[in-house]
Amino acid sequence: MFFFLPPASDRPPVRLIVATLLTSLLSTFLLSPQAQAQAAPYCQQSQAAIDQKEALRRLAARGGNQDAQKRYASLVKQHGERLQKCRKQTQLQTQAIWLRLYPCDAKPGALESVLDQIVNRGYSQVNVETFYNGRVLLPTTDNPTAWASVLGGSKAQQADLLAEIIRKGRARGLKVYAWLFGMNMGASYVSRPDKQQTLARNGLGQTSLTASTVAGLSVDIGLTNPEEAFIDPYSPQARQDYAQMVQAIVQRKPDGVLFDYIRYPRGYGSASVASKIQDLWVYGEASQQTLFQRALNYRGMELIRRFLEQGYITGDDLKAVNQLYPQEREPLWQGLDPKRTTASLPLARRVARLQADLWQLSVAHASQGVLDFVSAAVAPVQRQGIPAGVVFFSDGNSSVGRSGFDSRLQPWDRFSGSLEWHPMAYANCGSAKCITAQIQRVLQAAPRGTKVKPVLAGVWQQSVSNRPPLEVQMQALQRMAPQVKGVSHFAYSWQEPGSDRNRKYCQP
Repeated sequence: MFFFLPPASDRPPVRLIVATLLTSLLSTFLLSPQAQAQAAPYCQQSQAAIDQKEALRRLAARGGNQDAQKRYASLVKQHGERLQKCRKQTQLQTQAIWLRLYPCDAKPGALESVLDQIVNRGYSQVNVETFYNGRVLLPTTDNPTAWASVLGGSKAQQADLLAEIIRKGRARGLKVYAWLFGMNMGASYVSRPDKQQTLARNGLGQTSLTASTVAGLSVDIGLTNPEEAFIDPYSPQARQDYAQMVQAIVQRKPDGVLFDYIRYPRGYGSASVASKIQDLWVYGEASQQTLFQRALNYRGMELIRRFLEQGYITGDDLKAVNQLYPQEREPLWQGLDPKRTTASLPLARRVARLQADLWQLSVAHASQGVLDFVSAAVAPVQRQGIPAGVVFFSDGNSSVGRSGFDSRLQPWDRFSGSLEWHPMAYANCGSAKCITAQIQRVLQAAPRGTKVKPVLAGVWQQSVSNRPPLEVQMQALQRMAPQVKGVSHFAYSWQEPGSDRNRKYCQP
C-alpha cells in the first residue's frame, strides 16, 4: 500500500501521520464487528481507550500539568491490570515483542509512547535489545564493559535506558527481558589489538569477517551484516569480557535475560554445510588447545594434530605415530571406548575408522564450545534468580547428507530444560505449515517441563517475505500445540516502521 503525501511544508509532522494511519488501521481491522469478536485472544485495548491514553500522554509529557500526569498514570495502571487479566484468561499467557531502543528514546514521553503502543496491541512482555552489533545499552558514565554504549556520542549518553524501560514497562504490567547477542560480539570488539585472538577461525584461514556468511533473519534473502563478528567460544578473554557485561545487565534487575547468536556463522551457499574439518570454526587458539586436551594419550594427540593440520590422516601418519609412541597400543581421545581395538584391522580400514572418529570428535568439540559458552553466560543471571532463555534456529543442529552438518552447529537439543527455549520459527513457504513444523520439531525434543516460547516473524493483517500474517501463524500454533503458553513476535520495527524510523533518525 502506498500513500501520497503533499509537500513537506504543507503536511503535518510524520508522527501525526503515523498516529493517524495507526488509528485508521486499528479502527478498520480491530474494531470492526468481526475483529471485535476475535480481539479477546490478542488482548488489544479498545480504540477509545487508546485515544484517551495518548491524549493524556501528550499533555503529561509537556510538564506542569499535574492533573494530566495523575490521570495518565491512573489510566496506564488500569490498562496494565486489564492486560494482565486478559492474558491469564487466554491460551497464550505471554505474548512478547522484540524491541530496539535509540538515543531519542531518552526524550520525555518517548519510552512511554512506545510502551503504550505495545500494551495497546496486547503484548505482555517486551524483549529489549541490550547487546548487539558490538554495542551495549548502558550509559557511557556507567559502562564497565569492553563495548561502547549504544548511546555514545549522543546527548542522551548518560541516560540509563535499560533501567528506565524496565521501570516504565513494569508500571504498565509488562515484563521486560534483556535480549543479548552471544558469540556474535561485534566487529568493533574483535578489531581491537588485544581482542583479535578471540576471533573464531576455520581451517581455510577465514574469520566471520572475511568468510561469506549470512546474517540473522536474512537467511532467506542473503543479506550480510558487516557488524557481525563471531568469537571462539573457548576463548577465556571473550568469556571473561562477556561475563562482566552480563553482570552489568543483571544489576538492572530485568525480568529475564535472553541469549541470541549462540552458534557459529552460517556460511553462504555450499559453505552452509560443514562436511570437513576445515569448515569448522575450531582453529582459534583457545579452541585448538582445548581440542588437543581431549586426547587421552600421545598417539591420540598426535593424530588430532595431524587431522587438524591436514584435514585427513593416512596410513603413513598411523605408522609414524606408532613409531613415535611404541609404548601405547591405541590412539585414544574423549568419546572413544578405551577397551576398543583397531590393531587387528587392515591398515586402510583402520585409517578410515580413525578418520571418521576424528571427524565426529571435531564436530562434538565445536558443538561443546557452544554449550559451554551458554553455561558460562547464564550463570550470572541464574545466580540472581532471574529467568534465562536461549534463542535458536530449529534447523541449526541439522545433519546434512551422510556426514555433513549445518555450519551453525547450534546444538539446541542439548540446552538445559531449566532455560526458556525461544525457537525462531522463520520458515517462509507461503503458509503456516512449515512454521508449525519447525516448532513441532522443538517440542518433540524438549525435555519435559521446558518452557518453549516460539518466535514468529511477521506483521498483523498482511503477509511479509512469503510468511502469512501473524494472526494466521498464531491460530495455526494454537491448534497444533495448545500446551504452548508463550509466544513472541519479531519485531516492533516491523509492526511500527514509522515509529522505529522516526526514533532511529531523530536528533536526541
